[in-house]
Amino acid sequence: MILQMVAQRVVAPLVTTALFLEYESVLKRPEQISAHGFSVSEVDAVLAEFAALAEAVDVYFRWRPQLSDPKDELVLEAAVNASADALVTHNLKDFDTVKDRFALRIMRPAQLLREVGT
Repeated sequence: MILQMVAQRVVAPLVTTALFLEYESVLKRPEQISAHGFSVSEVDAVLAEFAALAEAVDVYFRWRPQLSDPKDELVLEAAVNASADALVTHNLKDFDTVKDRFALRIMRPAQLLREVGT
């Protein structure tokens, strides 16, 4: 549902180059390909479409380390550098420690769907 909202330009994902490359790396792992069933070329096509719909974020400040998981730092940097309206994740616990420091709204995808009214 959220990807449909992205395609309809209801919401705009924010990505840095590093975060986008992490998405690509994860989606092309053998266990992920087995789970989602796309070929590498299909993953490339999906990522190209996602890149066209996403808002590119320049990283002016690196805030590391702030979080226990180094991969989460990429998400935090995109949100903070873009002054995001919200950081949408299932991983509320790991981002809870920084939400006040960076004045970030942290929410689950279901909350985003409720707020947007779908």
